[in-house]
Amino acid sequence: QVQLVESGGGLVQAGGSLRLSCAASGRTFSSYAMGWFRQAPGKEREFVASISWRGGKTYYADSVKGRFTISRDNAKNTVYLQMNSLKPEDTAVYYCAGAEASPYTTVVAGDQYHYWGQGTQVTVSS
Repeated sequence: QVQLVESGGGLVQAGGSLRLSCAASGRTFSSYAMGWFRQAPGKEREFVASISWRGGKTYYADSVKGRFTISRDNAKNTVYLQMNSLKPEDTAVYYCAGAEASPYTTVVAGDQYHYWGQGTQVTVSS
């Protein structure tokens, strides 16, 4: 069992940066692929980024590639999402999620994730 708690959201102006954190409890965190998703009002949840549990392999949605960076610290049971050059269209509730996966695998599909956090609001003003 893994429990996930996000933090770091807030209000930022366009062009600014935020760093989201996701703290995990559970002794198997290091063997889960981790991902970030987001959901804007009136829209479906969408994939943002994923990182494998070994080797640091990453994968990003085209909309955030080059601006966002996902990373993890298995010793601290934490996954991060560094968001730079933020745009108003990045406004959403951001969720972290954990998926059982092979060591070097990133996971894109939301239905393959077993554990979800409660979400943190990110608002980017123009």
